[in-house]
Amino acid sequence: MAKSDKTAESRVSAPTVAAPPTPLAVIDVGTTSIRMEIAQVDAEGKLHQLDNLHHPVSLGKDTFTSGAIAAETTEDCVRGLSGFCKVLREYHIPLEPRQVRAVATSAVREATNRDAFLDRIFVATGLTVEAVDEAEVNRFTYLSVQPLIRGERLLRKSSTLIIEVGGGSTEMLALRDERVQFSQAYHLGSLRLREMLEEHHAPAARVRDIIDGNVRRTVEQIAALLPENEPVNVLIMGGDARFAVTHLNPGWNWERTGLVRLQVSRLAELTDEVLSYSVDELVRRYHITYPEAETLGPALLTYLRLAQRLHLRRLFVTAITMRDGVLAELASQGTWSTEFTEQILSSATVFGQKCHVDEPHAGHVAALAIHLFRALHEAHHLPARYELILRVAALLHETGRFVSTRNHHHHSMYLITNSDLFGLGSRDLMLTALVVKYHRQELPGPADPAYTRLDRESRVLVAQLAAILRIADALDRCRTQRIRGIAVTVREDAFVIDVRNAEDLTMERVALEQRSQLFTQVYGMTVILHRVSPSA
Repeated sequence: MAKSDKTAESRVSAPTVAAPPTPLAVIDVGTTSIRMEIAQVDAEGKLHQLDNLHHPVSLGKDTFTSGAIAAETTEDCVRGLSGFCKVLREYHIPLEPRQVRAVATSAVREATNRDAFLDRIFVATGLTVEAVDEAEVNRFTYLSVQPLIRGERLLRKSSTLIIEVGGGSTEMLALRDERVQFSQAYHLGSLRLREMLEEHHAPAARVRDIIDGNVRRTVEQIAALLPENEPVNVLIMGGDARFAVTHLNPGWNWERTGLVRLQVSRLAELTDEVLSYSVDELVRRYHITYPEAETLGPALLTYLRLAQRLHLRRLFVTAITMRDGVLAELASQGTWSTEFTEQILSSATVFGQKCHVDEPHAGHVAALAIHLFRALHEAHHLPARYELILRVAALLHETGRFVSTRNHHHHSMYLITNSDLFGLGSRDLMLTALVVKYHRQELPGPADPAYTRLDRESRVLVAQLAAILRIADALDRCRTQRIRGIAVTVREDAFVIDVRNAEDLTMERVALEQRSQLFTQVYGMTVILHRVSPSA
């Protein structure tokens, strides 16, 4: 049965957009529980929490032991979600994408019968649940903590590591001066670790040492990514972190503040205490559920070892969750703020630098591509989100040269799809990679499995953006960035680009002749490059 905990107001403000007239709901299908938050957006764009429900499940236990979700677990999820849907009806919230979003993390994402599970949920409840990837989880985390970071000077003006040990993985996001430095996910999950020990029948006397060894290994990997001798603050999230605060501070009211300081010395004492008990003893002693008891010890030990490795005396804890980020994105109706898009572009720029791209050329092609994209708006009617994908593709269109100059567009696609670009989920990353792959002369077609797996809308989108990128790249054929002042005229059958202050456009015209076939095929216009004399 779903349990409800009502609070007065959520901790996250939605991006500045027109407020939806009805309440919003987010459902998080996690490793040990399914949770739902319902919130209302006020006139100022702030989210006010109306309801918070949860239903314990054993998804992680199934996936991390057998690899598949058991039938009885599936039906338990159906019962829990059916209860949630009843509550949604009481709030008069229809199951529409603009008002309800349901996401699932590693326990569902990694299950071999994921599709069958998601289909069963849809048939039984009408809910469409998305199995979100690690990049999307990091995006939601950033959106959730952004207002908190901005409001806390200590975190805003320093390096901050945001970390959450979940049941299936450990998610990490590193910020410096509010800018994303990198994001990472590790397959160290508290429940995954427990199930691994049970599967291999680890002796009871050795359990803590084995957990500690795995934790220390991951902590060293995290520490290796951080600059040496640079102070860092660590902000920890999740139910296990909140348990530590409320246990050490009985009666603590999370509504009083968005940030709590947790002394490492007290965390060490609590961690030793928790790890000394069995799961059954933890349930009885702390009045928590079995799934919560299974994850508590490994999670607290991870936070403790990280603090000790970084020589910290205190950690910061927040009651903010990933769901707050999903709510913020839902409230914005998927429109990304300028600040967030800058974070994505910064991540793309850093990745391009690692691949030694020609930055002046890449940046200039990106600027030209955006100019062309906007000029073609009446032809493609694409939202600004796809302008961002085009810009990222332009910045990274030559990353494959890092591997080889031969067929570099294929190498670029491989590098991009296997990158840790911040903010782009698997679909957006694949779209970006395919736009880059087709920025030369090869035409999209059935010979490419990655392209044919896309739905029709996505295939058309790839062709639309790749066609624009080809033209922008051709305009900097000389790699001198000499073509800057352009004016575009869109006619019924021609796309005319007027160029000023360029003496000779021969190379660009040759490049356009080679690259414009896809543009004509997609937009039905011939590309004409016209030199305008400075006196005209």
